[in-house]
Amino acid sequence: MHRGVGPAFRVVKKMAASGAEPQVLVQFLVLGKDLSAPFSWPAGALVAQACHAATAALHTHRDHPHTAAYLQELGRMRKVVLEAPDETTLKELAETLQQKNIDHMLWLEQPENIATCIALRPYPKEEVGQYLKKFRLFK
Repeated sequence: MHRGVGPAFRVVKKMAASGAEPQVLVQFLVLGKDLSAPFSWPAGALVAQACHAATAALHTHRDHPHTAAYLQELGRMRKVVLEAPDETTLKELAETLQQKNIDHMLWLEQPENIATCIALRPYPKEEVGQYLKKFRLFK
Protein backbone atom coordinates (compact mmCIF):
# COMPACT_ATOMS: atom_id res chain seq x y z
CA MET A 1 0.00 0.00 0.00
CA HIS A 2 1.46 3.33 -1.05
CA ARG A 3 0.50 6.27 1.14
CA GLY A 4 2.19 8.95 -0.92
CA VAL A 5 5.10 11.17 -0.01
CA GLY A 6 4.31 13.29 3.01
CA PRO A 7 5.84 16.63 3.98
CA ALA A 8 8.20 15.06 6.54
CA PHE A 9 9.71 12.78 3.93
CA ARG A 10 10.09 15.71 1.50
CA VAL A 11 11.99 17.67 4.16
CA VAL A 12 14.39 14.78 4.77
CA LYS A 13 14.79 14.22 1.02
CA LYS A 14 15.35 17.95 0.44
CA MET A 15 18.07 17.97 3.11
CA ALA A 16 19.80 15.06 1.36
CA ALA A 17 19.55 16.78 -2.03
CA SER A 18 21.05 19.98 -0.63
CA GLY A 19 24.10 18.09 0.63
CA ALA A 20 23.05 18.19 4.28
CA GLU A 21 23.00 14.83 6.00
CA PRO A 22 19.45 13.68 6.73
CA GLN A 23 18.79 13.21 10.42
CA VAL A 24 19.07 9.66 11.64
CA LEU A 25 15.96 8.95 13.67
CA VAL A 26 16.03 6.40 16.47
CA GLN A 27 13.23 5.04 18.61
CA PHE A 28 14.55 4.45 22.12
CA LEU A 29 12.92 1.97 24.49
CA VAL A 30 13.73 1.51 28.17
CA LEU A 31 12.58 -1.86 29.49
CA GLY A 32 12.36 -2.82 33.14
CA LYS A 33 15.12 -5.32 33.92
CA ASP A 34 13.43 -6.43 37.14
CA LEU A 35 10.67 -8.13 35.15
CA SER A 36 12.98 -11.04 34.31
CA ALA A 37 14.02 -11.40 37.97
CA PRO A 38 12.49 -11.24 40.60
CA PHE A 39 9.18 -11.48 38.68
CA SER A 40 10.51 -14.28 36.43
CA TRP A 41 8.72 -13.11 33.30
CA PRO A 42 9.78 -15.19 30.27
CA ALA A 43 11.76 -13.54 27.47
CA GLY A 44 8.72 -13.52 25.17
CA ALA A 45 6.70 -11.54 27.69
CA LEU A 46 9.49 -8.96 27.97
CA VAL A 47 9.68 -8.61 24.20
CA ALA A 48 5.90 -8.18 24.08
CA GLN A 49 6.07 -5.31 26.60
CA ALA A 50 8.63 -3.50 24.44
CA CYS A 51 6.50 -4.11 21.34
CA HIS A 52 3.38 -2.77 23.06
CA ALA A 53 5.21 0.39 24.17
CA ALA A 54 6.84 0.97 20.76
CA THR A 55 3.59 0.49 18.86
CA ALA A 56 1.69 2.76 21.25
CA ALA A 57 4.31 5.52 20.98
CA LEU A 58 4.33 5.35 17.18
CA HIS A 59 0.54 5.40 17.03
CA THR A 60 0.14 8.20 19.57
CA HIS A 61 2.69 10.41 17.77
CA ARG A 62 1.90 9.28 14.21
CA ASP A 63 1.29 12.85 13.02
CA HIS A 64 4.68 14.15 14.16
CA PRO A 65 7.03 14.75 11.19
CA HIS A 66 9.80 12.62 12.76
CA THR A 67 7.43 9.66 13.17
CA ALA A 68 6.17 10.03 9.60
CA ALA A 69 9.73 10.12 8.27
CA TYR A 70 10.74 7.13 10.44
CA LEU A 71 7.87 5.04 9.09
CA GLN A 72 8.48 6.07 5.49
CA GLU A 73 11.38 3.60 5.11
CA LEU A 74 10.44 0.52 7.10
CA GLY A 75 13.66 -1.31 6.24
CA ARG A 76 15.77 1.44 7.81
CA MET A 77 14.07 1.79 11.20
CA ARG A 78 16.47 1.97 14.15
CA LYS A 79 15.52 1.02 17.67
CA VAL A 80 17.71 0.94 20.77
CA VAL A 81 16.53 -1.06 23.79
CA LEU A 82 17.96 0.05 27.11
CA GLU A 83 17.37 -1.35 30.58
CA ALA A 84 16.11 0.27 33.76
CA PRO A 85 16.82 -1.58 36.99
CA ASP A 86 13.26 -1.32 38.35
CA GLU A 87 9.79 0.16 38.05
CA THR A 88 10.67 3.17 40.22
CA THR A 89 13.45 4.15 37.83
CA LEU A 90 11.08 3.79 34.86
CA LYS A 91 8.53 6.06 36.50
CA GLU A 92 11.21 8.63 37.40
CA LEU A 93 12.40 8.65 33.77
CA ALA A 94 8.82 9.09 32.55
CA GLU A 95 8.43 12.08 34.89
CA THR A 96 11.68 13.63 33.62
CA LEU A 97 10.66 13.11 29.99
CA GLN A 98 7.28 14.68 30.72
CA GLN A 99 8.91 17.71 32.36
CA LYS A 100 11.25 18.15 29.37
CA ASN A 101 8.40 17.74 26.84
CA ILE A 102 9.93 14.61 25.32
CA ASP A 103 7.18 12.60 23.59
CA HIS A 104 6.98 9.09 24.99
CA MET A 105 4.68 6.31 26.14
CA LEU A 106 4.94 4.63 29.53
CA TRP A 107 3.46 1.16 29.04
CA LEU A 108 1.49 -0.15 32.03
CA GLU A 109 0.75 -3.86 32.02
CA GLN A 110 -2.85 -4.55 32.98
CA PRO A 111 -4.56 -5.58 35.16
CA GLU A 112 -1.54 -5.37 37.48
CA ASN A 113 -0.86 -1.72 36.51
CA ILE A 114 2.90 -2.38 36.44
CA ALA A 115 5.13 0.06 34.51
CA THR A 116 7.13 -2.19 32.20
CA CYS A 117 8.58 -0.09 29.38
CA ILE A 118 9.00 3.44 28.09
CA ALA A 119 9.11 4.07 24.36
CA LEU A 120 9.99 7.45 22.92
CA ARG A 121 8.68 8.50 19.54
CA PRO A 122 11.49 8.58 16.95
CA TYR A 123 14.02 11.32 17.69
CA PRO A 124 17.44 12.35 16.48
CA LYS A 125 19.78 10.82 19.07
CA GLU A 126 21.24 14.23 19.89
CA GLU A 127 17.89 15.52 21.13
CA VAL A 128 17.28 12.85 23.77
CA GLY A 129 20.66 11.27 24.54
CA GLN A 130 21.20 13.36 27.65
CA TYR A 131 18.12 11.83 29.31
CA LEU A 132 19.09 8.24 28.45
CA LYS A 133 22.87 8.19 28.92
CA LYS A 134 22.72 6.57 32.37
CA PHE A 135 20.92 3.50 30.93
CA ARG A 136 22.85 0.66 29.31
CA LEU A 137 21.80 -1.68 26.55
CA PHE A 138 19.31 -4.31 27.64
CA LYS A 139 20.90 -7.73 28.25
